[in-house]
This record gives sequence, structure tokens and C-alpha cells, in this order.
Amino acid sequence: MAEDPTLSLRVSEIKDPTVLFERYGTAEIRRVERRVRGEIEQKKEELRQMVGERYRDLIDAADTIGEMRQCSESVVRSIQDMQRYCLRLKQSPAGPSRRGPEVSGQWQEKFYTMASQIKLLLEIPERIWSAMEASQYLQATQLYLLCCHLHGLLQLDAATGGHYSPVLTRFPILVRQVATTGHFRSTILLDSRSLLRGRAVSDQAIAEALVSTMLLEDSSPRQALADFLLARKASIHQLLNQPQHGAGIKAQVCSLVELLVTTLFQAYAVFYLPPEGGARPGEATLSCGMLFSILENVTSTTPGAAKGRKVLQEDTSTSSWFKYLPPSITAFQPALRTLAQPIQREQLRDSLQQWITTCKEDISRGVGGLLVYVKSLKGLAAIRDAVWDLLSTDSISQHWSSVCQRLLEQRLAVWDDFLQQLFLQRLQAITREETEAISASSVQLLTSALRDLERQSLHPSTATNPISGRGAQYEVDVASFLWSESPGDLLSDASWVSVSQRGQQQQKSGLAMKTQALTPCVQNFCSSLDAKLKARLEDLQHYLPSQDVGSDSVSQTASGPTEGLFDSSFNRYTDSPAVEEALREGCLACVHHILSAIRCELASASPNPSQARLSSVLFMARLCQSMGELCPNLKHCILGKQMGCEATSRGTPRQGKKLGKSRTAPEVSPAEAKWTGLKEELLNCSMEAYRIWSSALSKVLLDKFGKCLHAESAGAILRTATNWEDLEIQEEAESGTSVTSKIRLPVQPSWFVQSLLFQLCVEVNRVGGHALPRPTLQELLQTCLGQALQYYHNLAQQAHDTESVFPMTQNRALQLLFDLRYLNTTLGRKMEEGKSSRSHQDPRFQEVCDWLESYIDPFDLDVFTLPLSTNLSRLTQRTSVLLGLLTGSEKQFGQRSSSVNSQEAYNVLPLASSQIRFGLLPLSMSNVRKPKSSPQSSSGIPQQLQVQSPAAISDDSFRPGSLFRQLADQDEDAAAAAPSLFKLSWLSSMAK
Repeated sequence: MAEDPTLSLRVSEIKDPTVLFERYGTAEIRRVERRVRGEIEQKKEELRQMVGERYRDLIDAADTIGEMRQCSESVVRSIQDMQRYCLRLKQSPAGPSRRGPEVSGQWQEKFYTMASQIKLLLEIPERIWSAMEASQYLQATQLYLLCCHLHGLLQLDAATGGHYSPVLTRFPILVRQVATTGHFRSTILLDSRSLLRGRAVSDQAIAEALVSTMLLEDSSPRQALADFLLARKASIHQLLNQPQHGAGIKAQVCSLVELLVTTLFQAYAVFYLPPEGGARPGEATLSCGMLFSILENVTSTTPGAAKGRKVLQEDTSTSSWFKYLPPSITAFQPALRTLAQPIQREQLRDSLQQWITTCKEDISRGVGGLLVYVKSLKGLAAIRDAVWDLLSTDSISQHWSSVCQRLLEQRLAVWDDFLQQLFLQRLQAITREETEAISASSVQLLTSALRDLERQSLHPSTATNPISGRGAQYEVDVASFLWSESPGDLLSDASWVSVSQRGQQQQKSGLAMKTQALTPCVQNFCSSLDAKLKARLEDLQHYLPSQDVGSDSVSQTASGPTEGLFDSSFNRYTDSPAVEEALREGCLACVHHILSAIRCELASASPNPSQARLSSVLFMARLCQSMGELCPNLKHCILGKQMGCEATSRGTPRQGKKLGKSRTAPEVSPAEAKWTGLKEELLNCSMEAYRIWSSALSKVLLDKFGKCLHAESAGAILRTATNWEDLEIQEEAESGTSVTSKIRLPVQPSWFVQSLLFQLCVEVNRVGGHALPRPTLQELLQTCLGQALQYYHNLAQQAHDTESVFPMTQNRALQLLFDLRYLNTTLGRKMEEGKSSRSHQDPRFQEVCDWLESYIDPFDLDVFTLPLSTNLSRLTQRTSVLLGLLTGSEKQFGQRSSSVNSQEAYNVLPLASSQIRFGLLPLSMSNVRKPKSSPQSSSGIPQQLQVQSPAAISDDSFRPGSLFRQLADQDEDAAAAAPSLFKLSWLSSMAK
């Protein structure tokens, strides 16, 4: 579509209509016409709006022009009148004065007097402003009162009431001056009261400001005291409401304390009068009663006393026109309508006590709100020390006691009465918040660690973080952690620093952690908790006296060099017991919160814990067991750092022995009792977790044991059969000849018994059995033995009640009897001295033994009893090293007969007495025994070996200790060629 040519045509370009008809057609011309008419209407509308908006401005301009015309005409008329008046004065003749010279002189003197008063009246406002700028409010008040006196003399006050004033008629400029003077009173009062709020104002300025207020308001000294105290209360409110945080809080609190102290000092200097009117000896440096002395100096009218300070006294010789002022002005002094009575001591004391009580409430709310922004004990200690430094200055400490005694008739402790409780409450709140945060983060870390352990137990190969995955793996299998090597197993200074020389706070080596089965997860949790508690303890030390100079500083503060120092300053460390108690309670609450979380986890896992939950249960058991040792700062937080160090030094064995001989046990402090109670709670929680693990473990293992024991098929019974031994015995026949017979007896327990003990040993070692509490291990063994006896007892009951598919034979009864006695010997309790072995036995054991012996021929039983006991003893000694922790070092058959005629010569190796890390490591004693052996014993050994059976001789290479003897020989042979740190001698010394 072609573009319309008329659209580009402008209306301003249309000059000749004929040209349009030549260029465009009719339709295009009509469109041009419509455009032109539209623009015409638009311009009309714009003109109409412009006229309507500007019409009011035109009217105002016309009115203004008219007023200007009228004003100019009146000015012209006035100038013309002045010209005619001046011309008339020039034309009138000057006649002789009809008045006498005396009348003329009096009139001139009155004129000069009035002129000088008017001159002074015009200068007074400037002088008042100058005095106020110099903060000389008393001088400004005197000038204002002089101005009011001039108003009365000149009758200017009558003009304000609508009456005729001839002076204002002749001097119209005074009208504005009278209006200006009326504002001075309120301004002086406002500035005087503002001066009373300042804490860095001199006593003289305070007294002059109060005198100014009294003169302007015609008030009494008691009202002045009330104004002073109200101003100081307002100043306290202003200080407390300043929007300052952080470092500004210390400045605010110090300013507040300074204002309190300054208020009492200034109340003494301004309002206090001695009882007899004179200062006491030795106290000339402290002035008092300044309000009354200044008031007497300002208002005194005693002639010749030279006490009164006149308002214009200093200006009488500066200007010539001052001599025309009347004596009522030059000697003017303000006066009070009522007599200024001194304030009674009781009234002054009651007013100050009421003011202190009111301020204490305001300070309690205000300072408490300010201390919310202080987030650390270091900040609180900095504020407290700044207040102590302020109150210990000489200007305050020298006279504080005397001032308080005279004003209040008692001692006022600013810190103890106003701030100490507020600081203690804030300290307790900070400690509570921080310990709650520590407990919350610790519980969160505990929950995260437990989830990682469960995930690692369920999916061992899905660890995202190799380090955390390896730590979780060590929790599942502690044995892999114990026998793994890491760079931190030995400390860098292990070669020259012995264990006894290491302090409690120094870092422990990796081997030390492994001896206690403290896995990386336990170490990480305890180190995290200990670091947080250490930060809390270090923050608390800022509020407590330092250990090296703490006692000196406390004693110096308590018994200061002067009496004034004792009265004004305070003991900064009075609330140290409360501070330590706050941290103690916070730490106890933190540990209790962690213990409650652990108990909740144990309760959720206690009925039937899965294998994944068992790792978590063991982790919590080890954590509770080692928290008191791996978190030394927890002990310091509860006992106090100094008490904790004393307890540590007091706990050395040598000192303990010496103290035990000389005196009885020391009394236990409440803090030590709480620490002991906390350790017991941790131990109980650890034992509870271990109990869950042991019950679950015994249930799983004994279920398999019971199934194999109760097997009724012949094949199942034969699969559990083990080695029997052929023995030749010689018996005496009735004819007196010896008869040799061969018997077969079991020398090994059944496979399911061996599997039970071996699996139990593996599980115990897998969780770091050497670090298990002895009661836990004993409880596990007793539980397993009790459940095994129950299965044997159930087997006996089933045999009595029902007819078994496979009948009980003599050989099976012998094997079961051997198994039962072996289990009882291995898992049973240790015999104590003076008690028989039957005192600890379960009654079911004897019942089952009697039941099994009932299936054996009585004559065979008499023959089998002694060899069977010998086989049982030999088996127990052979498997003692293999079973390890299940037997314990105290159960080893270390006693050996020195007689060469003994029937057996077993080389059973004794175990190390201590159970640090290699508690059950057998140590070869062959080198020690060789020099002690006699020829008789050496010759007796081959004879003894000939009596042994071939099976016993073939088992020499598998006896306990043979492998370690071979290693020892190899180690001695290779010592000269390649000396190594890891020798059996080194391992033995380490075990010792």
C-alpha cells in the first residue's frame, strides 16, 4: 500500500491553497482540511487552559501594583509634610528662655539619666548573650533581673498591659527590646538545667546554675536540690538510651559510674553544711556549702561588708555615661522573696537515698539491656576492670568514705550495690548460652557420626569421603585400627622424653590411643568437645584472677594501702566462686544433655540391635568411657583450673603413698563430688552400652551353639566329632599280674564348642577387647556360660521327657561331658583364695554333669576320670593363648612342678601381667630357664617324653609359644646384620 503524501505535509508549509489543488486530489485535500481543523481546535484548548491558569497571577499582580502606588503616594506626602514642618521651624524666631538655669539643669540631668538607662537597657541583651555563650548563667541572670528593674523604672511594663507609656511614645525602638527581653528567662532556665546534666562540670558552675534557677523562679534550696537530682536522673536516662554497642558499652558504663560518684561529690560540695558551720580539720581540700556562699554573695545588702557582688560593679569606670545612672541601678542586687534556709542533714540524706533507690532501678534495667550486647566474658571483664580503675583513682578514693558517711551516714559500694549482680547474671547467661550451643553442636556431631557408622555398616563400599569412611570402618572393626600403622603412632620426641615426664595436657601418641582402643571417631568427637570447652575456659580466665598473681591481687585489693582505697574500690574477684559455679553447672548440663541423647540412642537400639546398630552402640560405649580422659578441659571446667591442676599433681602415686602414711584422706569438695558423680554417670552409660553389645553378641553365638547341641541326626552329630586319643593303661588283675589295656578319650572339644569360643574371641578382639572393662568381659563370659548351661539343661530335660531319635551313647556322653567341663573351665569365674570352686558354680552344671555321667559305665568312669582331667588341663593350657582375653592372665596355669617325675612337661608360656596393648602376648621364658635347669631335670625330660603318646609328641610344633621362640631365634640372628626397632625384646618391654 502506497504511503499517503499528505502525511508528510506540515500545516505551517501551507501558504497558497491553489498549490494544494494543483498537487493533490479531492480526497487528499479533505484529509489536509481535517488535519488543519484538528490543530486549530487543539491550539484553542491550549490557549483556554493557559488563560485560566494565569488569570489569578494577573489579578495578584494588579493588586500589588495598586498597593505600591498607594504606598509611594503616602511616602511622598510624608516627605512633603516633613519639608513644610522644617521650613516652619526655620522661619519661627528663637525667643529668650523663660526658664531659669536651675530648671534647665534639672531637666538636662533627668534627660541624661533616662538616656543612660535607655542606653544600658539596649546593651543588656548583648551582654546577656555573651554571658550565656560563656556559660556564665549567674551573670546572665543578674543582667536579666537588672533589665526587669529598668523596665519598672522606665514604666515599660505598663505598655505591655495596654496602658500609656510616654517613654515608648518618644522612643519606639524600645518596643522590640521589651519583646526580646521576655524570652531571656526561659532561655536561661533551660540552659541552666541543661548544665546540671553534665558530668564534667565544675562544682562552681553547678552552684551558680542552681543559684540562677533559684533567683529566676524564687525557689528554695530544697527545690534546688530536687532540680539537681532530677537533672542527674535525666542524665542517667540519656546515658542508658544512647544507641551504642560493642566498645561503646564500656564507655557508657564508666560514664554512668562517674556520673553517680560525681553527683554525690557535688551534692556534698554544693548543699552540705557542717554541723557547726566550719570545716573539719584536715579536710580543707573538700569544699562544701557553695550554694549558700554564692547566694549570700549575690544577694547580700549589708553596707560596708564588701560581700555583695553588684551587677555593674566592674563596669562603673569603663564608660562616661555610667555616672548618670541612678544608685538604684549601680547598686542593684537581686533578692529572694523568701529566706534561703539551709537544708537539714536528715532531709539531705533522705533525698539522696530516695534518688539512689530510684537510680538503682533505672540502672538495673538500662545496664542489663546494654550488657545483652556483650557476648563474651572477656568483654565483661574489660568493663569491670575499667570501672575498678575509675573508682581506684586518687580523686575519688581519698574522700569517698567521708563523703558517703556525712551525706548518707553509711558506706555506698557502687559496684556491689549497682553492677555486680547485673554482671553476674549476664555472665551466667553467656555461660549458659555457650554451653547450650556446645551441647547442641556435640549432639549434632554425635548424630552425624552414628548415621555415618550405620551407613558404613550397611554399605561398606559407598563412603564418599575416604577419611571419614576409613574412620567409620575402624569403628566397625577396631582390630584393623589397632594393627594399622600411621605416622602419628610415635611422637617426634618419643626417643628422649619418657612417659613419666609427659604432662597431662600434652598430646598423646597414636600408640597410646590404640592401647585404649580409642578410635579416630572417638578422638575427633572428644577433641572437638575439648576445644570448645577450652575456649570457654580461656574466656572465663579473663574474669578470674591469674594463677601466678591471683592471690596477690586479691589480697592487695582486699587490704588496700589506705582506708579510702578499701572503701571506694572493690574486690574484682569476690564472685569468682559464683563464676566457676556457673561454668561448672553449664558443663554438667552440657554433658548430661549429651548423655541423654546417648541414652535415647541406646534405648532405641536395646531390644534387638542389628549389626549396624551394634557399631554405634560400641562407639557410644567407648565415647562415654574415654570422655573424662580425652577431655581434660572438662575436668578443669568442673573442678576449676587451679583445683584441677592440684588434683592432678596430688594424684601421683608417690605423693599419694606419702600422704597416705602421714594423714587420713582429705575432705572431698563439692566440685570434686560433682566430678566424681559425672564420671560415674559416664561409666554407667558406657557399661549400659557394653551390656547391650554383650547380650546381643551372646544371643547370636549361643543360638548357633544351641542348634548344634540339640541336633538329633547321626550325621549332624558326627560332623561335630573331633579327635580322640588312644591311651594304654596298666591295671592289676586279680591274679596280681599287670594287664595292659587301651582306652579312647576325647582330647578336643566338639567343633561347635570350638567355634563358639573362637567366634567369641574374634568378636571380643574385633572391638578392642584389651580395653573392655573387666566387669563387661566377665559379664559376657558369664552370660555365655549361663546360656550354654541352659542349652545343656534343656537337652537333659528333652532326653527325660521324650525319646530322642539318636540315643545318648557313652562316647557321646563323654564328649559332651568334656565339652561342658572345658566351657566351665574357660568361661567360669576365677577362684578366690579361701573359697571353693563350687561356691561360684551354677547348680545346673552339676545337674548336667550327673546326667551325662549316668550314661557312662561306673567302672569306666573311675578309669576315665583322671586321664580325662589331664586332657582337659592340657587342652586348657594349649588354648589359653589362642583364646586370649576369654581366659585372662589370671587364669593361666603358670605354676609348674619342679619335680622331674611329673607326668607332663608342657612348655606353657606365661603372659604379661599388664594389659596395656599387648596384654595377652606370650613372652618366651626359655632363655631364662636354661641356666636354672639342673642336670637331673635335663636328664629327666627325655624319659618323660618317652612316656608320652605319639599324638602328644607330634603336637610339639603346635604348642603355645613355639612360634614366638622361632621368631626370637631369628631376631637374635638378624640383630647384628640389620638392627630393627621392632624386636620381641622391644615388644616385651613395651608390654611391661
